[in-house]
Amino acid sequence: MTRFVRRAAVLAALVAAPVLAVAGPAFAAESGHATGTKPVAVDKVAVDKVAYENQVVALTNVQRKAHGCGALRNDSRLAQSARAHSTDMVKQGFFSHTGSSGSSFVAREISAGYPKKGPSAENIAWGFRTPQDVVTGWMNSPGHRANILNCGSVAVGVGLAYTSGGSAYWTQDFGRI
Repeated sequence: MTRFVRRAAVLAALVAAPVLAVAGPAFAAESGHATGTKPVAVDKVAVDKVAYENQVVALTNVQRKAHGCGALRNDSRLAQSARAHSTDMVKQGFFSHTGSSGSSFVAREISAGYPKKGPSAENIAWGFRTPQDVVTGWMNSPGHRANILNCGSVAVGVGLAYTSGGSAYWTQDFGRI
């Protein structure tokens, strides 16, 4: 390992340590590939998943407004796509933008009835316990932040599913129509 890579790894660990200490175990995928690590279970908490999904939409819109973008409308087709993907990841035990059937977010959104030229982006994350935690995690990740702050997107749907151990899997699907 080169000295540069070692220094970068140490710097990344130092930056991430305070975030992980506050937010608990979490990972937000940017590359769309599973990391090979398994999520760490969090305490089981009875939550209203739909309320949590709607809070993510509201918090996302706060960020968009603060950065000059219009609010996203909550689209039931995108929510259906996002919920199905989160559930698929939980049931099949993987974490990726590619579905267990090989589907892309575009194919999943269209399958849920969203217009063919409409899909624009997808964010996924696991382990974040609350809507605030997951939106903060996404805003701290350049790729996810870019998806949230893409003013060309006009609609969103959020899906939340839990493992039997209580780990949350989040999907946020965006559309431009």
